[in-house]
Amino acid sequence: MTTPDATSIRDAVRNRSTSAEAVVASHLRRIHAANPALNAFHEVFDDAALARAREIDARAERGEDPGPLAGVPLAAKDNIATRLGRTTCSSRILENYRSPFDATVIERLLDAGAVLIGKTNLDEFAMGSSTEHCAWGAVSNPWDPSRVPGGSSGGSAAAVAADLCAIALGSDTGGSIRQPASLSGCVGLKPTYGRVSRYGLVAFGSSLDQIGPLTRSVRDAALVLDAICGLDPLDSTSADREPESFTAGLDDAPTPLRIGVPREYLSDANDPDVNRVVNEAIEVYRSAGAEIVPVELPLTDVGISTYYVIAPAEASSNLARFDGIRYGHRTTARSGDELFDLYARSRAEGFGEEVQRRIMLGTYVLSSGYYDAYYDRAMRVRRLIKQEFDTAFRACDAILGPTSPTPAFKTGELADPLAMYLCDVYTVNANIAGICGVSLPGGFALRDGRELPIGVQLQAPAFAERALLRIARLFERARSEHFRTATLATA
Repeated sequence: MTTPDATSIRDAVRNRSTSAEAVVASHLRRIHAANPALNAFHEVFDDAALARAREIDARAERGEDPGPLAGVPLAAKDNIATRLGRTTCSSRILENYRSPFDATVIERLLDAGAVLIGKTNLDEFAMGSSTEHCAWGAVSNPWDPSRVPGGSSGGSAAAVAADLCAIALGSDTGGSIRQPASLSGCVGLKPTYGRVSRYGLVAFGSSLDQIGPLTRSVRDAALVLDAICGLDPLDSTSADREPESFTAGLDDAPTPLRIGVPREYLSDANDPDVNRVVNEAIEVYRSAGAEIVPVELPLTDVGISTYYVIAPAEASSNLARFDGIRYGHRTTARSGDELFDLYARSRAEGFGEEVQRRIMLGTYVLSSGYYDAYYDRAMRVRRLIKQEFDTAFRACDAILGPTSPTPAFKTGELADPLAMYLCDVYTVNANIAGICGVSLPGGFALRDGRELPIGVQLQAPAFAERALLRIARLFERARSEHFRTATLATA
């Protein structure tokens, strides 16, 4: 089923062929019909969203510019601070936390005319690849509710795929935008580290996290990036770059175009349908005149172990602030409790199993006697991974491969944490190296009589989003039949 994307909605609201209020009301009706089965949204802001939509319509009626995202329904991952509602990170420890401010990305999207309609569920504190580790229950995949939508931005991906919002924000620490985009059948863009402000994003891995959009088209992803990118004095890690438009010239693919294909990405360990879809994508680019260049990324398999030293180490530091004393869930004090007891029980009750596992792992690798053996060594490998990408990009403009080694798996199927971690084998290294990447719907696999989306991933050098999106748009135009909205079992 084809549904209007954000660009089409924006154009219709601006030329007044429809109203922002009608658009928002339609999406709210779909949310209330579908969300009980999907569990994509934790909170929905009906009254505030409709009031905001009416404000945008009033501006358009007065002849004012309502913005480049006028009337576009927006969902935000619930680890991004918003004044509306709560910011819980899908964790009991922040169950009642209300942010006194909007994240910079939220401010910029609201300034552009978007309408915030709700907060989406995620793996607790963005730690997961399936959105099963959520205090408010697992999220279902719109293509097959018995399967996961990917993670950790699974609520945002499911909401976009099911047409419950036109655009959604996610965060990507090791693939948490791109992997759910692949499993749910939408576009997921991880910008270069520093391209987008992280102010207002609850930190997981501060040297890895990056906010980005999940959308139904490459043009929408470019449109959102136009709005949210740029220097932010509130974020010391945001890059001071000259402004550029990612939507301008989007249909002009780079020429000549060289697409790198690492042999490590077409592993026999991948699902056969994944390799088929990637090989089909290679032929799409070859038919479009691109040169297909073999490249080598031998550290691909090392990325997971490197990531699961660096990310938990940073998480153990970042999550130390949630102690139940200054803020966060606090257990009921018992007679004779020491301060340590209060800390320990508050955190044990507030944090879920996966978050506890990663905090303990991170604390261990940073501890005296193990720092050099683990964390210091991982940082050395990080530098080698970046150098490996730098070498590969001297031979090509972008690297093509799978986003995930499998289509969406059944809920509960990957109970082993190590098996779950391997879902990110093709995504983590982009975060480690600080480069940009995008996942695009590439094809489908048939499982249990249902079509399941399979994404292909493009990666490009740091701050090369303009070229990356143009290369992605070339594929999108050639394979537009794969950019579809899920037909909900609940519809």
